[in-house]
Amino acid sequence: VVFVRQQSGQLEWRATTDATDTLHERLRFDDDLTDIFATFPDDAPLCAARRAFPGLRVISDPFFPCLVSFICSARTTVDRIHDLVTRLAREFGDTVTVDGSTYYAFPRPEQLETASETDLRQIGLGFRAPYVVETTRMVSSGELIADDFQDVSYSDAHGKLQTFLGVGPKIADCVSLFALGHLEAVPIDTWTRRLIERYFPDAVGDSYETTAAAFRDRFGKYAGYAQTYLYHYERSGAA
Repeated sequence: VVFVRQQSGQLEWRATTDATDTLHERLRFDDDLTDIFATFPDDAPLCAARRAFPGLRVISDPFFPCLVSFICSARTTVDRIHDLVTRLAREFGDTVTVDGSTYYAFPRPEQLETASETDLRQIGLGFRAPYVVETTRMVSSGELIADDFQDVSYSDAHGKLQTFLGVGPKIADCVSLFALGHLEAVPIDTWTRRLIERYFPDAVGDSYETTAAAFRDRFGKYAGYAQTYLYHYERSGAA
């Protein structure tokens, strides 16, 4: 268990293990934000987003939790996604007790594989339940695992991810960006499409793929970072 907070511009933490390397990896501290922003065009909304949230970073998630969490995200709210993921951890993950409080780890594939579709529906996954069951089976059986996505291009990873049941272009982009480190990936949900229409109407295409491609053409190999800043800027109400 790791407890983290930002205090006066500094990151502070305490943990039940040495968390330094883990936090460094998860929070992508090797990303040079100055160099990344130097590759972007001088767009006013993106500059404003950086001023508002100067330390915002794309995170690096483990593959399986990231994949299942975004499958759970289909057609629902952020609060609801958090609730579903928390329920999965409570029902099927390991427990760790610290100072009298109990915390729950996201289940490993072999743990989540014990859950039936009925079990998952009972904790609220609804239509997502069969997607999680089949995706877990594929990973647990070795049919398609994280190693299969190493050293492949963004395009290949994006296509291969859609082999998992319930994974379309948007979820594939989320996993590409946050678990596989393809920083050119641009997940487009309602918020992102709205901000593209507002700030970059020339990038609005007639499909998900054409809009995402136009955004990548504008912002290049770090387009996922541009999307992350603009997305948070828009959702926070700072815009």
